[in-house]
Amino acid sequence: MNLITTDIEGIVIIEPRIFTDTRGYFFESYSQRKFDEEITPTKFVQDNESRSTRGVIRGLHFQKPPFAQAKLVRCIQGEVLDVAVDIRKNSPTYGQHVSVRLSESNHRQLFIPRGFAHGFAVLSDVAVFQYKCDNYYHPEAEGGISIADKSLGIDWLIDLTNATLSEKDMRHPLLKDFETPFSLNE
Repeated sequence: MNLITTDIEGIVIIEPRIFTDTRGYFFESYSQRKFDEEITPTKFVQDNESRSTRGVIRGLHFQKPPFAQAKLVRCIQGEVLDVAVDIRKNSPTYGQHVSVRLSESNHRQLFIPRGFAHGFAVLSDVAVFQYKCDNYYHPEAEGGISIADKSLGIDWLIDLTNATLSEKDMRHPLLKDFETPFSLNE
């Protein structure tokens, strides 16, 4: 596997080593041992999957401590623009983001540590998206930041006026109106 560091410490793009022949392809999508040795020791406890259509944006979501989640995400069908925003107070990259295209053709994954808001925009007709999480989901710990927050500088690669969002995602606050529950050392 090839690890690509990003401008924000802790967020890592993972490219698998792909073996192809006349039958198709094969790659190791996850190895606990390699992940622990090469990225960070993490115990994933829950896998999630979503299916969305072109123009859907999910996010920017997080779980508040003590139910915060690190995530390992990938798109197994279609293509998405995946985004992680640093929401850790006192972080030198607070309010900055990493965005990367994840698709069934590039097989990339993105590791997002705790302390980041996460979301994605669907760029293909359909996208099937998978998440590995290191903590269980708790509805009472849900939080979010508005995808339309211009201060974040995110180019979602789709027209936000025509994007499809959940009712809940349309009500998330701007970063400036948000009191983060995360600190740099968590």
